[in-house]
Amino acid sequence: MLSRRGFLGLVAAGVTVAGLAACSGEGGTAGAVKKGGADLSKKLLLPTFTAAKIPTPDLPIDAGQDPAYLKYPDTLVKSVATPPGDGSKITSLTQTWDVAPPATADSAYLQALNKSLNAQWEMNIVVGDGYPDKFNAIIASDDLPDLVWFPPNQGLQRVPELLAAKFHDLTPYLSGDAVKKYPNLANLGDVAWKSAVTNGKIYGVAVAYSRFGQVMLTNEDFWKPVGGTTFTSADDFLQKASSLVDKSKNKYPLEPAYVNMVHMFSQWHGAPNTWKLENGKLTHQYETAEYQAAIEFAVKAFKADLFWPDATLATVKDKAANGQIGAYVESFPGFLNDSRRQKYNLGVIVPFAATPSSKPVFNMALGSVGFTAISNKVDKARIEMLLNVLNFMAAPFGTEENQLINYGVEGTHFTRSGSDLVYTSKGETEVPTTWQPISFVIGSPSALFLPGQPERTKLIHDFQTKAAPMVQQRVTTGHFSDTNTEKGGELSTMGSEMIVDIVSGRKSMSEWPEFVKSWMAKGGAAMKAEYEASLAKG
Repeated sequence: MLSRRGFLGLVAAGVTVAGLAACSGEGGTAGAVKKGGADLSKKLLLPTFTAAKIPTPDLPIDAGQDPAYLKYPDTLVKSVATPPGDGSKITSLTQTWDVAPPATADSAYLQALNKSLNAQWEMNIVVGDGYPDKFNAIIASDDLPDLVWFPPNQGLQRVPELLAAKFHDLTPYLSGDAVKKYPNLANLGDVAWKSAVTNGKIYGVAVAYSRFGQVMLTNEDFWKPVGGTTFTSADDFLQKASSLVDKSKNKYPLEPAYVNMVHMFSQWHGAPNTWKLENGKLTHQYETAEYQAAIEFAVKAFKADLFWPDATLATVKDKAANGQIGAYVESFPGFLNDSRRQKYNLGVIVPFAATPSSKPVFNMALGSVGFTAISNKVDKARIEMLLNVLNFMAAPFGTEENQLINYGVEGTHFTRSGSDLVYTSKGETEVPTTWQPISFVIGSPSALFLPGQPERTKLIHDFQTKAAPMVQQRVTTGHFSDTNTEKGGELSTMGSEMIVDIVSGRKSMSEWPEFVKSWMAKGGAAMKAEYEASLAKG
């Protein structure tokens, strides 16, 4: 099962890892069954994007960077005029990778949130692994909560049929300009909304997540002996990293996440973001010389002892913090989280040209962490109320609603320290543990703000600015493949296992071409043809 870090990485990465596509089409979209899903979905009007009113960011957003604030805004925007609920209980199924939050009766945070919502928010929370098992049990019991979260990467099966049978079609409420009734939902954007489309219908509210993909984070102090983390080529990286290996002190430049590291190396070599489109024809990353070069480089790194020797290591960040590991791969939201919490000299490697002829790229992510559907056990008369509640919860950074959701009540959960907000002990106990399971039901667009750490905010913004010219979207986002729905998980597992076997020396790089032929025969070629057909239809 997935760990929290593995889960976040899968959502954001856009790399081939087991389970990513098991319940979804490319771009995180619930896949089309063999009933013309692509034909239906190309006719759908996605919710019309309307930018929300937010305080003016402190740093430029001229290259697609997230809004960045060096201090907490002095004046907040009120995005919802009146409490959206009707006083009733709202039930939801979700997950947390933290500890379970306090019950409502013991939580001043939930009590304040319920008052602002005019509702009684009640969550059925899976703590840690096991969400698919809980999900399946609840579906089988037919005792569905009002709101059910559909993650994009946990192998839920027969999703299109399930949605049609047990959940409301929200297309009339959200498609096109209809979404303008819910301004914060209209602010989520096309990339996120594509995750909620199945067979030409919008079956849920997109759970917004960072558009930026995986990053290679560093302990900058580890790299000081070689002049820092600026490299002129892959060979330059290999030479400098090799000089930092010290087995006697258990010091290694890289964490042992081989597949994720190959993803990083593939960006240096200019490999496609899963698929490359030229003249209407697709090429999978596995078929490209650039991706093969990334694997070959990972083999060199393994032979040079750059990777931590225990591939099962579960304490990567502890090892990075104490200077034993120099670099690890994290999701972009994980980058923000580590920037808030880690005390060491955190840095990030901007993709660079592996060779003089390479064109480095930065792979963007799915832009969502799935979607939340409304059970058809819910009376239709309550649908608009629930959408209004989700609209409140999707309020962006710089709004009064977002402050309540992320910080709680001033004086109870946070205090002001200069221009920043700081959790009280009660806030530390109640807010993050409750916010995490809520954030999987509904989220707001990314913004950069690290209380009391303006320099780290600048670090993240600077990375986004430097990565912007290299940005590479998925060309198949919003398009559909029946084979991806049915066999994506199996194919992802095949790829991951082969990469691990080659990097670790159990198999030879010479076996890669034959593996690719087998991978294509077992579903890759069918995926390619289906995506090409969908792309041809627009």
